[in-house]
Amino acid sequence: MKIVQVYGSGCKNCTVTAERIEEVAKELGQEIQLQKVTSLEEIMKAGIMSTPGVGIDGFVKHTGSVPSIVQVRELLA
Repeated sequence: MKIVQVYGSGCKNCTVTAERIEEVAKELGQEIQLQKVTSLEEIMKAGIMSTPGVGIDGFVKHTGSVPSIVQVRELLA
């Protein structure tokens, strides 16, 4: 099971990112553990300068925009 972190303050873009990740994971038949990281300290510690950010198993894979469906598929592949 992959652990997916969505980094951000909880804004609309962060919410859409989390929903998109859950949707694609279901589509791919993958079980994920989704964590929403809203602490500014944790976001900075991860090196995220622009939100939303996406981390997979502790490694930042995407920052600064809502990833497209295709990008999410690639991230979860």
